[in-house]
Amino acid sequence: MAVWAQTMAALADRRGAALKRYAFLLCGDDAEADDLVQEALVRAFARPGHRTEDEAEAYVRRIMLNRFLDAKRSGRVWRRVSPLLHRRDYVPDASGQVVVNADVRAALARLSPRQRACAVLRYYEDLTVAQIAAELGCREGSVKRYLSEAHQRLAELLGDGEAAHGGRTEVAARGTHAQASSAARK
Repeated sequence: MAVWAQTMAALADRRGAALKRYAFLLCGDDAEADDLVQEALVRAFARPGHRTEDEAEAYVRRIMLNRFLDAKRSGRVWRRVSPLLHRRDYVPDASGQVVVNADVRAALARLSPRQRACAVLRYYEDLTVAQIAAELGCREGSVKRYLSEAHQRLAELLGDGEAAHGGRTEVAARGTHAQASSAARK
């Protein structure tokens, strides 16, 4: 087996669940997340190349983010199963940890694509403002604006009036909580 094929197999095996969660947080739909991961893997490994597993994962994540933003820019309809968004249950991942609850998924779905991408990169991927700006190809000030707008909108949608006025909002991701209000200002 070629080195690139081994890298792809190892990436899919070891990090497949994490890639799926990332895609799900971006698009909000389980089937769409599967498609996003599959398309990103196919695009990343369409031509044989020499990448480490970490480089390949970063490249696949970048492809997923770009494909998500491209779909939003082109005006494609974002399909979701409505009843799933209104359930008040939690979706456990393979290890039984809570990935994200239905209310947060529904609130994320109502953000603009750039706000959602910034929020996912900041609170799920734990990237800094500078890293998000580099990832999205925009200025740090724009990222701060998107994060601030996302934080305000999430606070409104999730009914956390305190967060809308400088309090604390917690977003469940990877089984941990991120403090949105202080992070949005960094």
